[in-house]
Amino acid sequence: MTTPTTAVVPSVVTEYLAAVNAFDLDRMVATFAEDAYVNDARREIRGIGAIRAWAEKEMIGDRVTMEPVEVVEHYGQIIVRSRYDGTYDKTSLPVELVISDYFSVRDGKIVSLAVIRNQPCPY
Repeated sequence: MTTPTTAVVPSVVTEYLAAVNAFDLDRMVATFAEDAYVNDARREIRGIGAIRAWAEKEMIGDRVTMEPVEVVEHYGQIIVRSRYDGTYDKTSLPVELVISDYFSVRDGKIVSLAVIRNQPCPY
């Protein structure tokens, strides 16, 4: 990964990013633990079956790509800030959409992922 980083990125997170960018559903789903959850757009997606359905429709189906711009390790969590692009509805979104993905990894698998479009802090 050739992005600014202050963290050693677990190989499963690198594999997740590569799978997303390759539009490879099986490879992407394989990075998650069976009982993992994803929180995306304030929706909690629980278990590998639901994660597969979400990924198939909203990641692979919308041809989402992620270009990491920063990676930070914070108390065991890996935060990857990326420029997102794809064929999803871009109405009301900025031209450059940067989203933070918060990964928790255990035993070489993603156990939780929170996908958050953060707003700049006024402080």
